[in-house]
Amino acid sequence: MSSPAVVLLTAALVVVFALMAAAAAAKLARLDGASYPAALMRAASAFAAVLALAAAVTGALAQILP
Repeated sequence: MSSPAVVLLTAALVVVFALMAAAAAAKLARLDGASYPAALMRAASAFAAVLALAAAVTGALAQILP
């Protein structure tokens, strides 16, 4: 089940979701009137939050599943 292909595909999928969340956060920040640096900071924090959430879920599932 945990072949290297599955692990790499899952990691790539998480990064794609994080990038989509970051792009959405930046777009919403710009629509709200934020400057480009402020929008970039919001995008970076959204990207980091999605990656941290994925790591937390992975850690929780690793303890539950054998």
